[in-house]
Amino acid sequence: MGRLPVGASIAVDGACLTIVARRNGRPSSFAADVGPETLSCTTLGSLASGARVHLEPALRLGDALGGHMMSGHVDGVGTVERATKRGGTLALRIRAPAEVAPFLFHKGSIAVDGVSLTVNAIAGSTFEILLIPHTLAVTLLGELRPGGRVNLEADMIAKQVARLVARTHGR
Repeated sequence: MGRLPVGASIAVDGACLTIVARRNGRPSSFAADVGPETLSCTTLGSLASGARVHLEPALRLGDALGGHMMSGHVDGVGTVERATKRGGTLALRIRAPAEVAPFLFHKGSIAVDGVSLTVNAIAGSTFEILLIPHTLAVTLLGELRPGGRVNLEADMIAKQVARLVARTHGR
């Protein structure tokens, strides 16, 4: 988390929040205000005190983009249907809510609890991602089990193209 100041943006399990207070020390901590919209479309309201989460500061202009473009605006909450070990990898099948499913496509990007991943397979409103050993080592995604709820952010470009087409064709 470094030395992010009050007012800085930080994604918590993929949900972009604003730091409103800081406590230095070991460990350092921060506070963020969370409104009704965020609580209604993310898993943040179900977090217990002390829960481990993914944290990611906002990308600064000029920083290298090392993955997919994600905004930190969660589109909905999905449910893990299956977690299958495949050698040193883990395949997760996740059911996407209606507001996310239209934007899923093979080899497209999806953020799961703020971790940008590639969609490997789609069947209706379910999709599969494959977590490689590195991802398992540096994220909490390997702890997910069937029934677990996850924040989802669909491919940013797919969402914008769909909105443009809908406006252009009056849908």
